[in-house]
Amino acid sequence: MSQPLFSALFDETERRPLTVTELTNSVRTSLESRFASVWVEGEISNFKAHSSGHWYFTLKDQNAQLRAKCFRSANTRIRFRPTDGLHVRARGKLTVYAPRGEYEMIVEALDPVGAGALRIAFEQLRDRLQAEGLFAKELKRPLPVFPRRVGIVTSPTGAAIRDILNVISRRTRTVHVLFSPARVQGDFAGPDIARAIRLINQYHERALREGREKDLVDVLIVGRGGGSTEDLWAFNQEEVARAIRKSTIPVISAVGHETDFTIADFVADHRAPTPSAAAEIVAAREDQICQALDHLGRQLLRLTRYRIVEARSRVQEHALSRVFDEVKARLRDARVETNSRVHELHTLMNLSLQRARTRTNATTQMISPARLEMHAATLRSRLAAASDGCAAAMEMQLQESRERLGLSAASLDALSPLGVLHRGYAIAQSSSGKLLRDSKDVSTGDKVSVRLAKGSLTTRVEQITE
Repeated sequence: MSQPLFSALFDETERRPLTVTELTNSVRTSLESRFASVWVEGEISNFKAHSSGHWYFTLKDQNAQLRAKCFRSANTRIRFRPTDGLHVRARGKLTVYAPRGEYEMIVEALDPVGAGALRIAFEQLRDRLQAEGLFAKELKRPLPVFPRRVGIVTSPTGAAIRDILNVISRRTRTVHVLFSPARVQGDFAGPDIARAIRLINQYHERALREGREKDLVDVLIVGRGGGSTEDLWAFNQEEVARAIRKSTIPVISAVGHETDFTIADFVADHRAPTPSAAAEIVAAREDQICQALDHLGRQLLRLTRYRIVEARSRVQEHALSRVFDEVKARLRDARVETNSRVHELHTLMNLSLQRARTRTNATTQMISPARLEMHAATLRSRLAAASDGCAAAMEMQLQESRERLGLSAASLDALSPLGVLHRGYAIAQSSSGKLLRDSKDVSTGDKVSVRLAKGSLTTRVEQITE
């Protein structure tokens, strides 16, 4: 009201009431123009992260409170997650939420008071991933003893790649390098590092499916050189941590200097204090083995020389010992004994040979042609006499056999029933073929077969006389 109160009572314009919406819009316009950018410090309470990605919370102190919201487009740039009780400094603008008639603050930036935002974000992500088990020791995979191919994820223009290649080329001749460049600093460095890790894993898995053993990646180095906390922040992002944990290849985290620790260091299978130290780890075993083999070779050479000198000394010592004189004497006695035994052997061999010759001569005389002819004639005479005697004996025995056979045939003929039949007798048989010896064996009317000397008769019994 620009006019005095009394005059305003009669002014139609001043007397027209405002609607709630008009008044609210007027208040919102005034607030937004007056407080377009303001910093407010207070304690967070009633924090809620909506499924849409927006944050809703209240800023309060001992005497007042202010509702606040932070849209998803703004909170993605905030490097920590607000929690109840956290004292913060918020920057944004004031506005009015018309449906409720409440004024609120649209937060565009948020910083913790008394602690750095990066440190809080680091601790929050570390605790959350640790609670999920991503840092568990049982998930840590051992590094290969002799890696043949090493994957590297880092900046193509940084000092880290030069240091790694310099160490590997100096300390080994068998390790090959597969490089996947990525940004390691800035807002989009985290997703780029995760993409490079996944790219090398896809290459490894494809080589594994196709059976290309020589193209497999044995170990993966992820890192960069030193810098401030902001410079190293890409390795504290959740996306990078989960990409490292999902990697099928063992990962060495090599970020910053020895005193720098990142989330990548906790989730990786092995931590190296610097990129150069990571290169020394993958090439150390080959270098150590070469040094060990060289050392063992020198030790073996010294030991062999010592053994030769020691053996030579023992030979010289034994050569001067009386034991060799005894050995010579024993050898001399053995030689004499051997000569004596050889002489006796020759004598026995000559004697045996002489006896064999004597037996051979006697045998030769016994089997001379004249003696053999005389002996053969004698054998022929004896054979002829034996043959004649054998023929006579066989003839005599044959005659005796014929006589015995005739006598046996006559006896058999005399005893044969057929002979009896020729003398007028007959053989009676019943119809079943049974010989009849008694008249009781048949009845009147039975058929009886009568065999004669020539032929047979079939008769019927007419009368039985006992």
